[in-house]
Amino acid sequence: MKSAKLIIVLTVTTLISGLGLSLLNSWAQPQIEAYRQKVLEQAIYEVLPGIEKYKTKTIQDTDFYEGLDSSGEKVNVAFKAIGNGFQSEIRVLVGMDTSLTKILGVNLLQQAETPGLGTKISDDPTRDNPNWFMEQFEGIKLANRDIDYVKNTKPDPTSGEIQAITGATISSESVVDIINKAIEKNRKLYKNGK
Repeated sequence: MKSAKLIIVLTVTTLISGLGLSLLNSWAQPQIEAYRQKVLEQAIYEVLPGIEKYKTKTIQDTDFYEGLDSSGEKVNVAFKAIGNGFQSEIRVLVGMDTSLTKILGVNLLQQAETPGLGTKISDDPTRDNPNWFMEQFEGIKLANRDIDYVKNTKPDPTSGEIQAITGATISSESVVDIINKAIEKNRKLYKNGK
């Protein structure tokens, strides 16, 4: 008899908890999506300098954000680069010229790397410029090469090099790898999908 009461109480508690979580999720999910869209839109304007507006062009399930000037002419393009870091998924928005050979800017959309080490890819409190890591990508020309990272030496941006974060080499390498793969994939997609 006691075990039957216990089973009933546990079953009712589980059902109420499940229903509560389901209702909370259905309330929170639209707000989360709206916030993500707001962050993405702000990032688009940051990585595509000088645009008045943008339009989204989807090619084979990949979104390209085409930056338009005041006359409506396409002047640059951005896309997401997504991959795994040391312990989390990393999402980066990459802004490039229309030939996809020069990086105009990058913006970290999501990461949950090791606090105090890997998180320096987005905010490094030990530097005068906490955003120094992501800003290194701006202006890199990639006509026939990939981005590379160097450790313990000064990078040569004209050769496509950036400085890795000391103590967070895996996170630094992951960002470089994610961006390189996205550029290679999206360059082909975008050129063939016009």
